Amino acid sequence: MAQRVEYNPMEAAYSALIEHGLEGADEALRIIVNEASKIERAQFLHARPHERTPERADYANGFKPKTMMTRVGEQTFDVPQVRGGGFYPSALDKGTRTERALNVALAEM
Repeated sequence: MAQRVEYNPMEAAYSALIEHGLEGADEALRIIVNEASKIERAQFLHARPHERTPERADYANGFKPKTMMTRVGEQTFDVPQVRGGGFYPSALDKGTRTERALNVALAEM
């Protein structure tokens, strides 16, 4: 039987900063935004990944890359998709390629 390995995104973000100092800030930002987007999608769907609930609104449908220019350089984020559409993470303003929307969304968290 295969053992399931738990992935902790905050530990990965901390590790990027610890190992690379401020040079790792870009990787830490990417990890945090990707995780926040997954959490927001789970709230939108009313179900976590692989969970079946009567309240479930739709189904997850993978990720799409989105590249944005941030202060720490160009970043490519994984945008969670929903099968029926109608979902887009608030941390990544649809249509914009700068960190303006990212700043607002992260400040609200």
